[in-house]
Amino acid sequence: QVQLVESGGGLVQTGGSLRLSCAASGIVFSLNTMGWYRQAPGKQRELVASVTVGDITNYADSVKGRFTISRGGGIKNTVYLQMNSLNTEDTGLYYCNAGLFGINYWGQGTLVTVSS
Repeated sequence: QVQLVESGGGLVQTGGSLRLSCAASGIVFSLNTMGWYRQAPGKQRELVASVTVGDITNYADSVKGRFTISRGGGIKNTVYLQMNSLNTEDTGLYYCNAGLFGINYWGQGTLVTVSS
C-alpha cells in the first residue's frame, strides 16, 4: 500500500517562503507523476504543480514564477514544493498526490496559512 506523508506547512507572512515535502513509502517503483493540490476554504481542490519521473513540470498559472516543484530520493519518490512570495491567496490545505498504474494516491494534507 502506497502511503504519502507530507510535511512543511505552517504560518507565514505575506511575501514569505515555505518548503513542502512529501515522501512516498510502501513502493519500490518510481511513481509516474507526483504533484501538489490545494484546497482553500469554500473552494474546490485545485492542482498547484506536478512533476513526472522525467522531471517534466506543470504549474497552475497563479503560482508560475513563485513556486518550484522537484523530486528527489533514490527512486525519486519524494516531491518538494518550494513556495516563494506567498500571498493570502495561497492559504489552504495542501495535498500530495501521486499516480501509479492508473491509481491515484493522496496524502493527509498539510496546512499553509499566509497572513497579511
